[in-house]
Amino acid sequence: MPRTHNPKPPYPALFRQQMIDLVATGRRPSELAREFGCHETSILNWIRASKGADASLGVANSSEPLNASERQELVELRRKLRQVQQERDILAKAAAWFAGKSEQTSSASTR
Repeated sequence: MPRTHNPKPPYPALFRQQMIDLVATGRRPSELAREFGCHETSILNWIRASKGADASLGVANSSEPLNASERQELVELRRKLRQVQQERDILAKAAAWFAGKSEQTSSASTR
């Protein structure tokens, strides 16, 4: 019986835009691909498509320097991102710790 290939559904538009925005803040597509489980080529394609859409809409080129308010917003967003990443890491460690505790408790209660 032949195997059917079920293609992966397309990534949501919000996810694709977030990847584009993260690259715009200086993150590398390769590290984002590892972190979020998508392919680096996909991220690069989304960026290319976004630049084409921006040009057709008359949006400013991303190679232009940031003005003072944009620079301040970028600094603030990076700070918030670091904070959220730290919170995520703490929650992941706490979840792993609690999962380990519940395994010890459930295995001890079966004796």
